[in-house]
Amino acid sequence: MHTRIIRSGTRLIALGIAGALLLTGCASSNGESSDANSQTSGGAAGFVGAQDAGEPVDGGTVTFGSYSFPSSLDPTKTQAAGSTGGTEMAAIYDTLVRSDSVSGSFVPQLAKALTNNGDFTSYTVTLADGLTFSDGSPLDAEAVKWSIDRFVAGKGDVSQTWLNIVDRVDTPNATTVEFRLTRPWNQFPALLSLGPGMIVARSSEAGGTFTPIGAGPFTLAKFAPHEELILAARTDYPGGRPPLDTVRFVPTSGAVSQYESLKSGQIDMTYILRDEAVIKQALDDGYSGYLSPTGQNGIGTINNREGRPGADVRVRQAIAYGVDPEAINTRANNGLGTASSELVPETSRWYNNTAGIPFDQVKAKALLDQAKADGYDGKLRYLTTSEPGQQATALTVQASLNAIGFDVAIDYATDVTDLVRRVYKDHDFDMTRGGAPVGEEAPYINLYNSMASDSKNNPSGFADPQMDTLVTAVQTAPTDDAVRDAISKVQEYANQTVPYAIWGPASVLTAWDDNIHGVKRNITDIMFLDDAWISPK
Repeated sequence: MHTRIIRSGTRLIALGIAGALLLTGCASSNGESSDANSQTSGGAAGFVGAQDAGEPVDGGTVTFGSYSFPSSLDPTKTQAAGSTGGTEMAAIYDTLVRSDSVSGSFVPQLAKALTNNGDFTSYTVTLADGLTFSDGSPLDAEAVKWSIDRFVAGKGDVSQTWLNIVDRVDTPNATTVEFRLTRPWNQFPALLSLGPGMIVARSSEAGGTFTPIGAGPFTLAKFAPHEELILAARTDYPGGRPPLDTVRFVPTSGAVSQYESLKSGQIDMTYILRDEAVIKQALDDGYSGYLSPTGQNGIGTINNREGRPGADVRVRQAIAYGVDPEAINTRANNGLGTASSELVPETSRWYNNTAGIPFDQVKAKALLDQAKADGYDGKLRYLTTSEPGQQATALTVQASLNAIGFDVAIDYATDVTDLVRRVYKDHDFDMTRGGAPVGEEAPYINLYNSMASDSKNNPSGFADPQMDTLVTAVQTAPTDDAVRDAISKVQEYANQTVPYAIWGPASVLTAWDDNIHGVKRNITDIMFLDDAWISPK
């Protein structure tokens, strides 16, 4: 073992308190601001299992089973989320800041400090002196600005949110980056925890072919798309050389096979999405990890685009009224989940007690009959994978909608990566099961992503100027109560316009063996592995 330097620096305390927020201190041994060893209960998010097991031990490899294995490590092309390559990219690039999963505030990661003015219209990131990328080039304020400009120009995920809120980026000196906003937003640091905050070196574009070069704790050793990604520890990482020698990422094919691979030792960590039975089994079996039950993580994504059945609001309404969330919970989750058509669950800090759309087959049939009277033939293609939970959802939706007069055909994608491509890139679907989780740290982001007219990450293609105004009000709300009220208004209008059908919150469990320690969690369930280590069994 060697003595490691634990990064210290300025932390932004809980957002929502006015003033220039500045708090100094050191990270705890597991990177969180308070004890993360308690088990979660009652649907609350948090770490499960033992997290801290003493002094880190150097060496070893962690193999991570990716949910959707990334085809690119360029943040402009791959969404920075735990399910779609965010953990992989964070290991290479870090992020300027990250969310503290215990307090819900934002704290420095790659940055040294983060501050803001009193009305949340200006934020300042301070960098440490002498910070470098893994190729030795300087990571200064200009490098940060170049990388963010590149991300926005490349139309990366949340780039439109960035353009809508950031007026300009100033670099008054080599270690200072100032972000001036067009309007107040007390959760702006969320963007610096995602793709814009993954700082890419200029040299990554040398020769005209993108090469992943960042300032994170690991560097690229091998990338074989669809096969494996191997990252090696960076000896000159600013926070100290990571304890792990290597991190290896491999593709997986659904929750059941992920868990079987975890139990058999083929993988050490994995991201399990929306399969309550598998998640319960993993928790019952004593695996460690981070559990995230989030609202809107179980939705019926309906293609609203011209030429699709969902372009008719009556068809969308018929789907929403015609599918019972409780039936999906029973069939797909063995009754272990929560059935709800509300944007946020009762366990959320943003819960507002505003009802969603009730199950009503009579009303659903009447709406469908109206659409048919105007020429709709009732045909609908439901896209899914063959993973058991997804297939059970598809069959439940098919039976429910056929019972009121739809003619639903199930269309199978080859795997999750194929499904993501067909939904988000090709828009080749009528309906599928998806997720638009309303995150606790910054609910505006995913409401914008999933509903806003100009969102590049809106799989349904829903566009409505009134909804745009209502979603923006979530962003600018000055207090938690005002945010809840703004989300309530979004819910009420969504009940009329049905951007998608909501079937309830769904859990995500990033699970790992109990001899893995020091994992830190970021917004969208990105996991940081700079302090991760393996204890002897």
